[in-house]
Amino acid sequence: MSNPFAGIRWIWKNGQLIDFEKATVHVLSHALHYGSGVFEGIRCYNTQQGPAVFRLLEHLQRLESSAKVYRMPIAFSTEELAEACCETVRANELEACYIRPIVFRGLGTLGVNPLRSPVEVFIAVWNWGKYLGDEAEQGVEACVSSWRRVTPDSMPATAKATGIYLNGQLIKMEALANGYAEGIGLDARGFVSEGSGENVFLVVDGALITPPVASSILSGITRDTVLTLARDLGIPVREEVVPRGLLYSADEVFFTGTAAEITPIRSIDRIPVGRACPGEVTRRLLAEFKGITSGEIGDRHGWLYPVHSAVRAEVREATAL
Repeated sequence: MSNPFAGIRWIWKNGQLIDFEKATVHVLSHALHYGSGVFEGIRCYNTQQGPAVFRLLEHLQRLESSAKVYRMPIAFSTEELAEACCETVRANELEACYIRPIVFRGLGTLGVNPLRSPVEVFIAVWNWGKYLGDEAEQGVEACVSSWRRVTPDSMPATAKATGIYLNGQLIKMEALANGYAEGIGLDARGFVSEGSGENVFLVVDGALITPPVASSILSGITRDTVLTLARDLGIPVREEVVPRGLLYSADEVFFTGTAAEITPIRSIDRIPVGRACPGEVTRRLLAEFKGITSGEIGDRHGWLYPVHSAVRAEVREATAL
């Protein structure tokens, strides 16, 4: 397996770029022992108009909301973090990449109480292709996991916190051990929740269905993107609880997420999904998503944030006319 970090020279730390090799934390950092961190996954695309980050401000606003839940004050504004993300992309001379801002409790004191440990902010970038495999757009095999997702009254699923992903790791490892690309977790009541790191959509009789946020899911940025694109395309949309059985009888099922983007599911528990993969609705949504992120289709929702400030100025000027 090739090193995804090969060629990455710079990491952003607390306001400045530092050498990749120096981007380290102490073994007694609070986050390492207690999972006291929040993070985001963001993609930068090489569009026809130059590199642009997809829905950057929305991601950073969610990062700030997650940090607020865990009482982790961030010393930088949304605008400063946005520029820091772009600066890190530019410094590493990347046209397309994955961006990982992370906020966590560093070296202070140990014990469950995190409040006496300092808040650190890092931003890393690297090349990351298809999260679920190079052939993922042709469909992946998934299973329903034996592991349930955490309940909203035990940990807030709306916060993208590092500790929650221990649950996702169990779902992912079980799926891989049994020969699947990904697992689907159920919520405490047995309804469909989400994958180990993705939201789930179904297509039933031409309508798009996805579990509501109350089903212990992360309110995904790509999930919101797909809901918006579906409405643009005139595809009926319903957010409602999804019984497990519907996974097997749905016409189409797919994952969404920043890393996974839009990934069709070919089978669930070895039961084929629908008659073709990807199905018609999935193909339409995927084509629209790829068209916008490549710059081939106009950015009608203002989702692309140019990496270079000169391009941002041109976009603002054009929008003002």
